Amino acid sequence: MHHTARTASIALTLASALTLTACGGSGGDDVGADAKQTLTVWAMGAEGEKLVDVAKEYEKVHSNITIKVTPVGWDVAHQKLVAASAAGKLPDVMQMGSSWLGEFADMGALEPVDTKVFQKGDFFPAAWEQGTYDGKTYGVPWYVDTRVLFYRTDLAKKAGLKGAPATMADLQKAAAAYQGKAGTKWGLAIQPSNLDAVQSFYPFLYSAGGAVLDDNGKPVVNSPEAVKALENYASFFKKGLSDKTFRPGQDVTKDFNSGAVPMFFSGPWVVGLLDDNYPDLKGKWAVAPVPADKASVSWAGGANLAVSADSSHKAAANEFIQYLTDAKNQADWYQRTKDLPANTAAWKSGELATDADLKVFREQAETAKVIPAQPKLTEITSKVDDAIGAVTQGKSSAKAALDKAQSEIEGLVK
Repeated sequence: MHHTARTASIALTLASALTLTACGGSGGDDVGADAKQTLTVWAMGAEGEKLVDVAKEYEKVHSNITIKVTPVGWDVAHQKLVAASAAGKLPDVMQMGSSWLGEFADMGALEPVDTKVFQKGDFFPAAWEQGTYDGKTYGVPWYVDTRVLFYRTDLAKKAGLKGAPATMADLQKAAAAYQGKAGTKWGLAIQPSNLDAVQSFYPFLYSAGGAVLDDNGKPVVNSPEAVKALENYASFFKKGLSDKTFRPGQDVTKDFNSGAVPMFFSGPWVVGLLDDNYPDLKGKWAVAPVPADKASVSWAGGANLAVSADSSHKAAANEFIQYLTDAKNQADWYQRTKDLPANTAAWKSGELATDADLKVFREQAETAKVIPAQPKLTEITSKVDDAIGAVTQGKSSAKAALDKAQSEIEGLVK
């Protein structure tokens, strides 16, 4: 639900593509928003399940529209989208994971967004940037996802800490104090290696002024700032402050509850998980911005809503997307899913405006960064995963690992 799902590109036969032909739009001339029609929509994970109810509400005030929502698991979503695109049968509207948009925009599968209808200034900058590829916008921000620091306040008192760490230097000192004075097993939970380790590394990278790709899509992952960030990241493992063993499927909230892990970076959905699963922990933890290096900068994930270039229901599709992304319905969607609204106006009232924890997420989202969309973005970030693992496991220096990643990424960018 709340992650940038990543799947290796796969070769699909025409036969597998044709199994989805009944789900997509029919192409051809647009029938107009007022015509009686069925709009096909694919949404992933829990969003797909929740969207069914919202679609029913929409149909009550748009009697000419029938919305057929198909929930798709994140684990198979990329495969299904590739298959449907190959057959020219993508749904009219689709939820597009942030790491996939460049791939489908590059193959001509997505309709450019009408920027007179959907305006950049209505959304968080990083959320809008996720939907942009090669100078054009192909996705309207649906929800935004950013990472902040979760930390145990009760154990911080035992460790002699006053408040959250404000800088990256403070973060390491706090991790050592939690271990040495509060008796925690680890000081900070960060991912040492394997798939999507880069997501754990981003707050360190961006706060140090580094990036994987610059604003023009040029690889810069071996910049001095990036090398410094990876050296800092790896030092937590070298000093025994973080677990260097990768544990697939590990639930950090369990270790947070037990006190084995007093700090970790994660997104807004964890607030609900902690409240629901560990009520006795209430009042013993808090969230804080990413500790600053040159600045406090996190990364932005989330999802966009895109329209198929082959759809014959573009007008109706855009009206439905307008409904899903206006301030009122973004606030409603937050209540249903806890997805953070991408439309900044949704934050001006209710819980989104008054909750102290949500304020931290909002402020972090204002400055969060994303990697510019690329057709081979999943392959690009996998090279950074490899570099991170090589350094945290003591097999390479940060400079050598990132030089290797830089060389490999140069052959992947468009």
